[in-house]
Amino acid sequence: MITFVFVCTELLREREKKTEGSAFHGIAEELVMEPYLPGIRRMGETNHRASGDDFLRKALLAQYPGLLYALENGGEGVTESDYARLLLPEGSDEDYRGLPEEALEYGDDAMHLEKNLESALLKENELYLSSEQEEQGETAEDMPEEQSFVQAVEKSYQYQWEELSSYEALIKAFYAVDSTTVAGEGLLQAQTLLEKDMRIHGDADAPQILIYHTHSKENFVDSVPGDENSGILGAGEYLAELLRENYGYNVIHHNGCYDEDRAYAYNNSLPAVEAILAEYPTIEAVIDLHRDEMPADRRLVMDLQGRPTAQFMFFNGLCRTTKGEIEQLENPYLPDNLALSFQMQAACNEYYPGIARRIYLKAYRYNMHLCPKSLLIELGAQNNTEEEIHNACDVLAHVLDLVFGGREPERGEDAPEGD
Repeated sequence: MITFVFVCTELLREREKKTEGSAFHGIAEELVMEPYLPGIRRMGETNHRASGDDFLRKALLAQYPGLLYALENGGEGVTESDYARLLLPEGSDEDYRGLPEEALEYGDDAMHLEKNLESALLKENELYLSSEQEEQGETAEDMPEEQSFVQAVEKSYQYQWEELSSYEALIKAFYAVDSTTVAGEGLLQAQTLLEKDMRIHGDADAPQILIYHTHSKENFVDSVPGDENSGILGAGEYLAELLRENYGYNVIHHNGCYDEDRAYAYNNSLPAVEAILAEYPTIEAVIDLHRDEMPADRRLVMDLQGRPTAQFMFFNGLCRTTKGEIEQLENPYLPDNLALSFQMQAACNEYYPGIARRIYLKAYRYNMHLCPKSLLIELGAQNNTEEEIHNACDVLAHVLDLVFGGREPERGEDAPEGD
């Protein structure tokens, strides 16, 4: 209640700066501030802000960085729509229900490739399984269930990185930038992103990878309510098993629930993840696995090597809006986060064209400041099936191994090996 009163008064105070003698503001202070926050009212009666005023403002609004940012920037040139975006909690950012189509930014152009090239490469993927089966004299029905997925062993597409040396070309090929934020050449340069060493260096004697879910209650169209072996929790466990059994990584899958109140899920999950990293300092990579929310008539699925497979997306928070950096959301590992998602996207595009939607860049932080190798992955959507999601996990595990194992992307002879 105190925070609400304080925010209302602050908004009125900012408005008063632009209009001489606001009678409404005076009435609001008399009816609201005087009985509830008389001390703060006295602080605001001078022509300048007392130092304690700024401290109190930040203390009360620390858990609402969007509000604090909007107030500190005075709303100059900010529309009601901009305010709505700024005030949107991180916890509901991936939930697109009820938003107009133009706000989704996930149309047919959300793939990284031009349509004619994409179609050709998808046909190559579809033919891959049949050619392998002909050589072995087997059909998909003859193959054991656990061996029915044929992993891509060679690239379907090869990037010519010199063609993506400009910022504009890189954005067009790899990214979807939300209207609340801005990236810029200082953050996104292909060679810099490729040269970052994203390999896991420790051995599997101790935990190397943490998988968790800020939104653990997210389910798929045929998930069983309350069953931890289905929904996003089931997908996380399946991905962990693949990484352990097929690729030899030591993986912790944490299935804690933090989205009883979805709007505060990131705040709720932060202490738990910090505690896990403190207990297991050998962890080098942290994966926050989600599923997206799409319009009912939009399904994120493709035919990959004869199997229906959900498409997925890498998601980065830039800790900045179009007005500049958000002081309360620092991330010293932002360049590393961006390099990891970029290298993952490049490997997906070259081995499994069409499986990965463009990397989505948004304004906030999403707890990606805890580890240099942090990934937030949107795996399919609410209308995908469990089968489609598990098939996607097969691909995702392979691509994670390509990057964490240092097998992709190709660095070139003169590129540095990393720290």
